Amino acid sequence: MKLGMIGLGRMGANMARRLARGGVEVAAFDASADARTAVSAEARVATLGNLEAFVAALAQPRVVWIMLPSGEITEQTITAVAGMLAPGDVIVDGGNANYRDSVRRAAMLGARNLHFVDAGVSGGVWGLANGYAIMFGGTPEAARIVEPFIKVLAPATDAGWLHCGPAGSGHFVKMVHNGIEYGMMQALAEGLSLMQAKREFDLDLGGIAEMWRHGSVVRSWLLDLTAEFLKDGASFDQVKPFVADSGEGRWTALEAIELGVPAPVMTLSLMARFASQGRDDFASKLLALMRAGFGGHAVER
Repeated sequence: MKLGMIGLGRMGANMARRLARGGVEVAAFDASADARTAVSAEARVATLGNLEAFVAALAQPRVVWIMLPSGEITEQTITAVAGMLAPGDVIVDGGNANYRDSVRRAAMLGARNLHFVDAGVSGGVWGLANGYAIMFGGTPEAARIVEPFIKVLAPATDAGWLHCGPAGSGHFVKMVHNGIEYGMMQALAEGLSLMQAKREFDLDLGGIAEMWRHGSVVRSWLLDLTAEFLKDGASFDQVKPFVADSGEGRWTALEAIELGVPAPVMTLSLMARFASQGRDDFASKLLALMRAGFGGHAVER
C-alpha cells in the first residue's frame, strides 16, 4: 500500500510515521524543507520537493491525505492537487475543516470524477503511539479505498474508526466531538478551581485528581492529564491564563443555534475561553495545560 501525505506539521508527521511503521509506503510533501527533513529518516517515508513529483510518486488509484489548517491553505492545496489527479483518485482532508466546506468540496471533486473523504482525526501528540480516533465521511467506494490506511492509523483495526456517512459527516462528527471536549475540560477546570479556592481545607488537588482516576465516574484521559499537571503541588504561576479556540467550538455553538438544539454546556465553555484573555484565573491555566497535554498546543508563558 502507498499513500501520499501533504502537510508535515506535528500531527501530519506523526501520522506519516505511524503509517510507515505499520507497513505503508508514504510519499510526503510539505512546503517547508525543515518539515520534510524531519521525517526523511523514517523508513518507508519518501519526501518530495514539489507537488508534481509528489503526485508522480503515487500509483492509481492515488490517495492524497492532506493535513493542513482549515481555510485558504487547504482550499488552495485541494485545488492544486485535484488538477494533477485522474478519475478514481481520492483526496482526504484530515484537518479540522468546517463540514459545510467538505460537502462543497466533495461535490466539486465529484464533478471531476474524483473521490473526497473528510476525516476528523483525534489523538493529538499521543496518536503516534496510541493510534488516532478517525471519523470519516464519503461515498462507500471512497471509504473502501481509504479504509486500509485508516485501520493502520487507528488504535486497532476494529476499533477507534468509523465511516460516519456521506461527505461532510466525518467533519460534522468531529466538530461535535470537539464541542463535547470543550465542555469536559471546562467542568474539570472549574471543579478543581473551586476546590483550590477553599483555602481553609488546604486540599491536595493532585491527590484528589489522582484518586478520581481510579473507579470514579469522572475518570477520563483528560483527568489523567490533569492529575499529571497537579502532581507534587505544581505551581502555574508562569502559565498565562489564555485559552485559545481553534474554530470547532464556535461551529458547534452556531450549529446548535441553527438546529434549535439546546447545547448550553458546550456554548458556555466556548464563552469561557473567550473570557480567558487577560484573566489570571486558575481554571484557564488548567485548560491551557490540558490542551498542551493532549494536542501539543503551545502554552503561553
